[in-house]
Amino acid sequence: MRIRTLVYYFREAFLSIFRNSWLSLAAVGTVTISLLILGCSLLLVVNTDRLADQLESSLEISAFLKDGLKQEEIRELNDKIRFLPGVVQVQFISKEEALEEMRRSFGPRKEILDGLEEDNPLPDTFRIKTRRADQVVEVARKVASMDGVEDVRYGQGVVERLVVVTHWVRVAGIGAMILVGTAAVFLISTTIRLSVFARRREIGIMKYLGATNWFVRFPFLIEGMVLGLLGSLLAAALVYTGYLSLVEHMARAMPFIPLVSDGQVLFRLLAGLVGLGLFIGALGSAISIHRFLNV
Repeated sequence: MRIRTLVYYFREAFLSIFRNSWLSLAAVGTVTISLLILGCSLLLVVNTDRLADQLESSLEISAFLKDGLKQEEIRELNDKIRFLPGVVQVQFISKEEALEEMRRSFGPRKEILDGLEEDNPLPDTFRIKTRRADQVVEVARKVASMDGVEDVRYGQGVVERLVVVTHWVRVAGIGAMILVGTAAVFLISTTIRLSVFARRREIGIMKYLGATNWFVRFPFLIEGMVLGLLGSLLAAALVYTGYLSLVEHMARAMPFIPLVSDGQVLFRLLAGLVGLGLFIGALGSAISIHRFLNV
């Protein structure tokens, strides 16, 4: 592609933007608002995933064993549990270790437990962790059916609710992406369509003189991409400054809820917003000019 042709494409694109300044501002504003909502939705999903991961890492299954099991039977149970699908960690806690843990948790009131060493009521226990929260229920069910296991506890009810909430937050995030993306594409498409309509006679002459579809299409593609880029840069700046302010406020007000502040995560998210803005602009332009050239 020659430099002169490239200069022509960009000149025509920017002339069209300034010629339809109010529509261009409306398109940029729509992209900004759409991607701002999208960015907030993505940050909500990222932080929900982070919180879910922290909760998942603290989830564990406690399998209480029957009294009187031999060491060989305990080792066999350990091997069976370790090879269950989804299990990542199995820890055996003897009744003596369990009593010592309880003594430490009682702190200065540990004297209450004096005398239990001779007749320890606590059972031997396996503490089991799974790779994902949605595997806890199935693993617990399989462990409960094994010989030698008296009872299984895993926070029944909490795990199921955690899985459901995480799932619907992700679904809502994807739904928001689709809705705001569609709205932005529609408005940019409308803006480009009006620009094409205003230049329909010029385009008709160009086609009559032998201009290819790509020669006609390129300035409008650039116009749409510029509008999408401007809107996405503005949205990224607003998301970045607003989120940093929120992180600082939450760190002071509610430090027990750590928000994602990893620079690489934020950079990838903001870069994704800018890239999406370019794509939305190009797609809106492509839809409009394709319909016009077909007609």
